[in-house]
Amino acid sequence: MTSDQHGLTRRRFAAGMVAALSAGGLASRVRADVPQPAIDTHAHVFHRALKLAPGRRYAPDYDAPLALYLQQLDQNGTTNGVLVQPSFLGTDNSYLVECLKATGGRLRGIAVVDPTVAAEELRELDRAGVAGIRLNLVGQKLPDLASTEWTALLAQVRTLDWQVEIQRNATDLAMLAPTLLDHGVKVVLDHFALPDPKLGIDDPGFQAVLKLGATRNVWVKVSAPYRNGPNGEAFAKQAYPLLRNAYGVDRLLWGSDWPHTQFESTQNYAKNRKFLDELVTDADERARVLASPRELFRF
Repeated sequence: MTSDQHGLTRRRFAAGMVAALSAGGLASRVRADVPQPAIDTHAHVFHRALKLAPGRRYAPDYDAPLALYLQQLDQNGTTNGVLVQPSFLGTDNSYLVECLKATGGRLRGIAVVDPTVAAEELRELDRAGVAGIRLNLVGQKLPDLASTEWTALLAQVRTLDWQVEIQRNATDLAMLAPTLLDHGVKVVLDHFALPDPKLGIDDPGFQAVLKLGATRNVWVKVSAPYRNGPNGEAFAKQAYPLLRNAYGVDRLLWGSDWPHTQFESTQNYAKNRKFLDELVTDADERARVLASPRELFRF
């Protein structure tokens, strides 16, 4: 056999081995060995030296620095996280950006901006790892989303392929979300959409929010059940199957809500991660919920 024939034989052998191993499932086993992401989509970081926003409703008297948050992720098997700008820091997203840059892509951010923000500032946030803006409207006047400034901002959000995350009671969300969808942006609803705690799943606003699942452009965070009143965990267990049926598992997002501002005395990261196991008892489904934010947040 000539050297050329030997070379051809070796190439054919190698090609045959690759085909055989792939057919035998080695390729799929290798892919299966790649760690499945477990993403926490709602946490806050801050420290007391940061400048606080005027008119804030609340300010913590402790530090929740980046290093401590990363420790929570590591101790609870969470691969990635999303930092949400706290309302008491207003539109100064500098610490958020600093933390995103320090973690090499492990984290993404949700910023708070003024509706008149410059386009270049939004692009800078985008380059830092920000994936959307937050409207924390609890206790606030509802914005006029049809105004010129909001229309311009939402057009930029759409161009950047960002999301708009809203915290507000379910009745108002049922009105606000369709308006945002009309602007062509993706919408994320915080904390089970915050129905009236006395009504729970029977809140007409919550029932209206369920109908938004058909748009396939709305996501709901199954996070912080304690923000839905003293019976929040019982409500969450009633709400989850309704949300799953209305939205699909791939449109539900888990968040720890660390460091559980104003609920620090009764909550911690491990407790909220454990509650997810109680809420989503099927392990495969739970893994899908934990991985579902990957595309939305561009991990």
